[in-house]
Amino acid sequence: KMAVANGVKKIWVGKDGLLSTPAMSAVIRTRAGGFVPFGGFILSASHNPGGIDEDFGIKFNGENGGPAPEKVTDLVYKHTTQISEYKIAKGVPEIDLTTAAKFMVGEGDAAVEVEVIDSTEDHVNLLKQCFDFEMIKKLAARPDFSMVYDSMHGVQGPYARKVMCEELGLPESSCLNAVPKEDFGGA
Repeated sequence: KMAVANGVKKIWVGKDGLLSTPAMSAVIRTRAGGFVPFGGFILSASHNPGGIDEDFGIKFNGENGGPAPEKVTDLVYKHTTQISEYKIAKGVPEIDLTTAAKFMVGEGDAAVEVEVIDSTEDHVNLLKQCFDFEMIKKLAARPDFSMVYDSMHGVQGPYARKVMCEELGLPESSCLNAVPKEDFGGA
C-alpha cells in the first residue's frame, strides 16, 4: 500500500509473502520481461537489525541483484532521519499471496500491477546456470550417498525442497524443518 501511494507501477511479491535474499537477487537480475527493475527492497527479519526491538530491517539490492553500495545506503539512511510522514494508499484491496497470480490495482494512469510470483522459480533457474544439476542428480541417486539439510524453519525451506526433492530427486526426509515459521520453530 505504501508502494502504490508513492507511485510504484509494478510490484513483485513472493508467494506466501516469502522471498529469500538470494532469490530476490535472482528476481532482480532475471525477471525483466520488458521491464528492467532498478532494484528491490527486502524486508528482513534476519541479520539487519532495525525496528523497535531490532528484529526487522530493510535492505535494498541494486539492479545487479547485489547489495546497494554504501554511498546509496548512507543516503537512504540520511533520508529516513528526515521522514515526518508516510503515505498509505486507501482502497487498495488485500492481495491473495497464497497463489502465484497477477492483480491490477487502480485504473488508468493510477493502475499498478502486483504480481505474486513463485518465489523459487527465478532462483532455481539461475542456479541451473551456475551448477550442473544433471551431474548433481546422478550423485544424489547413488546408493552410497545421502544428505540432510536443516532449514531451521527459515525462509530457505521451500527453496531446499524445490532443489533437493523436486530437481535432484532426494526424498522429502532430506529436508528438515522446511516449513517457514515466524518464530523459527521456537516457542
